[in-house]
Formats: sequence, C-alpha cells, structure tokens
Amino acid sequence: MELEEAKEFKERCSQCAAVSWGLTDEGKYYCTSCHNVTEISKEVLNTDAIPNSKIQAINRGLKKKKKLEKGWDWYVCEGFQHILYQQAEALKTLGVGPELKNEVLHNFWKRYLQKSKQAYCKNPIYTRKRKVTQVLEDSLSHSDWDSEPDLLSDLSCPSFAESGSKSQPDGDSQQPFPTMRASQAETAATCSGSLDGVEYSQRKEKGIMKMTVPKTLAFCYLSLLWQRETITLSDLLRFVEEDHIPYINAFEHFPEEMKLYGRDKGIFAIESWPNYEEIFKQTIEVAVFLDLPRFPDITEDCYLHPRILCMKYLMEANLPDEMHDLTCQVVQMTGIGEVDFLTFDPIAKMAKTVKYDVQAVAIIVVVLKLLFLLDDNLEWSLSNTAEKYNEKNKEDKPWFNFRKWYQVMKKSIDEKKQKWEEARAKYLWKSKKPLYHSSIDKSVVYKRREMVEHLQKQFSTLIGSTPTTEKKSPSSFQFNWIDEDPGRTCFHGHSLQGLLKKKGQSLTAKNSLYWLSTQKFCKSYCKHVTTYEESNFSLSYQFILSLFSFLLRIKTSSLHEEVSLIEKRLFKAKYNKLEKKSSRSGKARKC
Repeated sequence: MELEEAKEFKERCSQCAAVSWGLTDEGKYYCTSCHNVTEISKEVLNTDAIPNSKIQAINRGLKKKKKLEKGWDWYVCEGFQHILYQQAEALKTLGVGPELKNEVLHNFWKRYLQKSKQAYCKNPIYTRKRKVTQVLEDSLSHSDWDSEPDLLSDLSCPSFAESGSKSQPDGDSQQPFPTMRASQAETAATCSGSLDGVEYSQRKEKGIMKMTVPKTLAFCYLSLLWQRETITLSDLLRFVEEDHIPYINAFEHFPEEMKLYGRDKGIFAIESWPNYEEIFKQTIEVAVFLDLPRFPDITEDCYLHPRILCMKYLMEANLPDEMHDLTCQVVQMTGIGEVDFLTFDPIAKMAKTVKYDVQAVAIIVVVLKLLFLLDDNLEWSLSNTAEKYNEKNKEDKPWFNFRKWYQVMKKSIDEKKQKWEEARAKYLWKSKKPLYHSSIDKSVVYKRREMVEHLQKQFSTLIGSTPTTEKKSPSSFQFNWIDEDPGRTCFHGHSLQGLLKKKGQSLTAKNSLYWLSTQKFCKSYCKHVTTYEESNFSLSYQFILSLFSFLLRIKTSSLHEEVSLIEKRLFKAKYNKLEKKSSRSGKARKC
C-alpha cells in the first residue's frame, strides 16, 4: 500500500539513482533499494519549490530513532523532583497558594539535595568519579534551558517555578527539569533507565536519608504545614486515594524521553495506599534530616487549631453545633490549644508534631463521653427522654437524640464504607505505562499489556458494561448534611438542653460519671501509648471510634491512644490517684 501511494514520486535517489519509493510513518519518502530517507513529504511533490532540499542518509535517521528509544540520561532524584512538581501542581489546583510550590517546597527539596550530597555542595556524589566540565554556583540563576549541562551537579535541580516556564509547542510536553547527559558507556553499563538506579538502590550511606515515593507526600505535608494551609494530613491522603494528587503510578507523568526499567521499578513503583502513621513518621524524619527551624506559629485563627478543626469535624459527623462550646472548654482545660504545644519544632530535643486532625476528633469523643458516658446504658436512657420531649414539643427546637443520630450515621457510614471498599477492590494497580525489567523485555511487556487490554474490552462487551471510573470533585467534607433527605436527618441545629444543667453562670453535663479510656499507659520503651481491644469497651464507644477512624482513614487504636492522652491531661488528679495506688500495690508485693 505504501509503494502504491509513493508511485507518483518520480525523483531519482541520490545514493543509488533508483526510482523506487516508499512512505515512512511520518509521511516522508524513502528509497526501497538503499533505504535513504528524504526530507520531502507526500504532500509536497515539487522539489523545486523547496530551497536547499536535501536527501538524508538512512543511518542518520536510525541514529535519531535509537536516541529516542534510549531516552534521556537522567538521575533518580530528577524522577522524584518530577513527582514533587506534579504533586505541587495538583495542590495548586486544589486551592493552595502558588508560593507553596515556588518557594516552600522548592526550598525544602533544595535543602534535601544539599543534605544528601546530591547537589548544592562542594563535592556532590555524582561528580566524585567524573570530570566536571562546567560548574554553576546557583541553579536558580540559570534560565537558558536549551543549553543542557553535562552533569546533574552542574545545574542540580531548578526551581519549581522555572520548571513550568520552559516554552514548549505542546503543553503536555513541558519538562520540570533539564535533560542531563552522561557518557554512553556509563549508561549502557547500568541495569536501569536512570543513570544511578542500581547505585541508588544499593546505597546505604549512614546518616543519609534515601528518597522514596511516600516521602514525597511527607514533603508536601511539611510544605502545607509551613504555609498553614487548610489541608490536614488525612485530607492529603484522601485526595491521593481519590486520584487528585499523583502518587500511585506517578511515573506515568514522566516525559516520554525518561525511560524506566530494571531497578527503577523498585524505586518508583508503589503497590499500596499511603498509611497515615507511616507518612506521619516520615514527615518527622524528613523535617529532622533537613534540620528545619521552628515552623510558623499555630494560633487560634489558623485552620489547624483545635477550635476550628473541632467545628469542622462536628459538621462532618452531623453533631449539634452547641457541642463546639464544650470542645473549646476541653481545649482550654487541657492546654492543647497553646501555641507552643501546637507549633512544630523539628530542632527541639523531642522532635514531634501534633496530629491535628486526630487530636480534634479525639476531643469530640471525650465530649461525647462527658455527655452520654457511652456505657451502652446511659446514652439510650437519655435518648428515650429526648424522644418523649420531641413528640410533645414538635414546634420547639428538638433535643438531640443519640439513638436517632446513631441510626442515621450507621446507615450513612456503612454505605460509604461499601463504596470505598468496592473502589479499592476495583482499582487497577497496573499502570498504563508499563515497567519492564530491561530494555530487551520492552516489546514483550507491551504485547502482554495490549493482550490484557483487548481481553478486558471483550469481557466488558460480553457483560454489557464498560469500566468507568468516576473521579469525584475534591472536597474537605465527605458528607453533606444540608440536603433535605428523610433518611439523612441533619442534627446540626438540635439542642443539648436535655443533657446540660446550669451550675452558677455556666452549663455543665447532667452526667456526673466518666470512665477512662485506659487505666494504664505503656512503658517508655513501648512503641504505642496503650493497647486497644474492642472486647474491653462498650459498643457505643466502638462505633464512635470506628466512625471517626473511617473519616480520617486511620486505625481505631490510633484514635483510642489520642483520646487517652487528652483524658490524661483532663483528669490529672484521677490519673495521679491511679499511679499512687499502683505504686503502693507494687511496694506491698515487694514486702
């Protein structure tokens, strides 16, 4: 067919003088005898109209093709920089200020490259065994992206602001870093697409923190925390699950010229969802490694302050607005709303940050225990009282009914959990851009992928459905209780009058009892604060924990620990008595 279409071209080949032409994929004529390729396309037949028209040799064209198949010479840190760039862009679309990408996250990344001795230092690890041909003192002052340096350490990594500024004919082809070059022999000796993939996977230098894909989320959260943005860690991880932030198969966003195979798969391929505790620990690890200074103060007007977050989660859990005054009282009595307590200080002796979202939810759990006790008895008795009052006084503001709230929330949470579990079960972990063990296996992998996609289409046709993945619009709230729905009663405006009594000028809970979530804390050498076994607690308490744990996508044991820590601050006298009793019993046993 190609020969038929090329019959109308009658020029003689400059190499063999034959008149036998075919068409390349680009629509250019090539000689079928000697395989020379011309610059003339099928649309242009009159060569006189093209000044200085040339006929290129086929070997020059093959060189270009081989160069494209090989791709760019790049380093592992460039891959992570590209992921951070894409994540920063995603956060920007979610409403985060552009200074987070251009200033905060870029400076954190620059500091990491310096601390890990990959760039911005006198003797970078990439130049120890190579001859440096060009040295630039500051990559931020370099704006000419067309002139490509020979080594990563020469230019290091440009700012994220410069990353998207390079003019490209196609918006999808914008590159967030320059092309890096190295010797052909050195690249061929590696078993990965990146120049240092093998070396990076084997590197175990003491005191150096290796970059991983989960740590990119730690960098993002540190940047959000520094900016005091309205995105908590649980929100960040939920946005990752909903595919608003690149994480799983993030390498799919790499440029086509960045080839990944071999050891790159173990570095960039992720086959599990991000875990709250894991990312939280890595956030502290990254901050300590970077030796970051004290973060900006978390004051009462900040979104991360418990006063504001408690209101947010009261709305999320469909609880009365009047509970906010009680949560504020708990915050004041425990001192967890103080600036020094809330502000992250990595250089402190005990470097730790507050789990702001978990802490706010734990405060609400404590308030619910103060009001209802949650012993599988009192809450139902109070519900009967509220139900009787609401029946007699239908025109008045309704009293909060715990039983009715439980029924509404149980149904809503079960439906939400089922959809969430189904979405996870249906999630396709295989990337559209497959990774292969080596460049030799590329054709085999792509053929298998085509076969799998073909079988999936056939199966979808047989069952009469097409696999569609609906991408939800990003939102800080997972539930919307404003919509009028008979089965989804909104309790925000309900009153706590049946649960409170006046004591002087203030209101206190009618319930005078309280049981501690834990009687004994673990030793200092233990990794957790206390153990959580469901059988030891009431069903109401278990439901409350499971409800908020699902909202934050954390373990119930983690929330239980946070509740115990707040209770320890709130009931100091009670815990002191327990400690004295345990010490006395210990002495008695010794005697």
